[in-house]
Amino acid sequence: MEPFNLKSQQWYVEDTALALIAREVGTPCYIYSKSALEQRWQSFQQAFKNHPYQINYAVKANSNLAVLNVLAKLGSGFDIVSGGELHRVLKAGGDPKKIIFSGVGKSAQELSDALKVGIGCINIESEMELSRLNEIAIALGQKAKIAFRINPNVDSKSHPYISTGLEENKFGIRMEDALLLYQQATELAGIEIEGLAYHIGSQITSLSPFIEALQKILPLVQSLKQLGIPLKHLDIGGGLGVCYQSETPPSPEEYIATLLAELGPLPLAIHIEPGRAIAAPAGVLLTRVEYIKKQGTQNKYFAIVDAAMNDLLRPALYNAWQEIIPIQPTVAPTGSSALYDIVGPVCETSDFLGKDRLLSIKAGDVLMIRNAGAYGFSMSSNYNSRPRVAEVMVEGKTFQIIRERETVEDLFRTEYLFTATK
Repeated sequence: MEPFNLKSQQWYVEDTALALIAREVGTPCYIYSKSALEQRWQSFQQAFKNHPYQINYAVKANSNLAVLNVLAKLGSGFDIVSGGELHRVLKAGGDPKKIIFSGVGKSAQELSDALKVGIGCINIESEMELSRLNEIAIALGQKAKIAFRINPNVDSKSHPYISTGLEENKFGIRMEDALLLYQQATELAGIEIEGLAYHIGSQITSLSPFIEALQKILPLVQSLKQLGIPLKHLDIGGGLGVCYQSETPPSPEEYIATLLAELGPLPLAIHIEPGRAIAAPAGVLLTRVEYIKKQGTQNKYFAIVDAAMNDLLRPALYNAWQEIIPIQPTVAPTGSSALYDIVGPVCETSDFLGKDRLLSIKAGDVLMIRNAGAYGFSMSSNYNSRPRVAEVMVEGKTFQIIRERETVEDLFRTEYLFTATK
């Protein structure tokens, strides 16, 4: 499902040269492959074979309307964590009955909006949230469909900032409290129990944490059945990782097959929430080298590019590694390859996109940062008053801007000078 290929020493996404997009759209810009998005989603779908399922794409990974629309047309559900994401999914044509609302801090307005559009399920993460939702549902004359998100206290072995399944994390309900809360929920007039959910983290590259979490959850499912509390679905979360450098994550087929084997004959629909595993491999970030600078006596250079940490935060936030490649071959000023730190113009030492990369590049070259379709634009900001970049989607030989590059005027369009007088 590799959307990038080498033709005549130029990088292409599908059948469109990246150099053409860089010239026509400008840099920096994000580029997404429509066929890669479809193929990645379908790889999860096909893995379920005849078992009932719902794939809920994790909107936080990439929330562009065009990306959401591509997945909605495939029949995807959506995992959201804010009211803004709810309205994005609806705007993109998503089915509200296939939306799962996760997150620890849902406001009363967000819960009310979700119920009004007929959301599929709200994942409850605290006793107070259950009480609030019950009151809102009664006031609206509805029954809110819910699952409790359980924290199985499993180490996902990923970066601590994206681990969500340990007791020290803010997410979910302790296993020890789950039965009591389910029993309380059965007595609430505004609540209808649909399922049980858990999620242990992101960028998980081995099967063992997934297996451990499911093995901890299954006895709880059986206990609920014995108490006469039937479940319609089991939401196993997302978190399947991708290969940024040398990781060897299982394929969607291996991941689903292993968990279905652990599940056994239990007659529950399985909900999953892949985000990164669908979007990351489908996108790249293009950036142009503005300057080459040598610092100190070491044979090391800085390539100062026009993208920055406000455009791609993962390297600065997680010290994340993503492959960086020139989209056309070139010869460096030294006549050979050299070690480069790829850095941006933001006034922070942490403003880097890659360090110690052996490259042959010169000023004016366009670089491609791979696996940038997830947690790239969706985490971007206007730090240093930098307009956010354009987003482009490619299908075959056709490309289209799906988000215009912001202008300087956009930066202060909603701001006002203080003019009040005493």
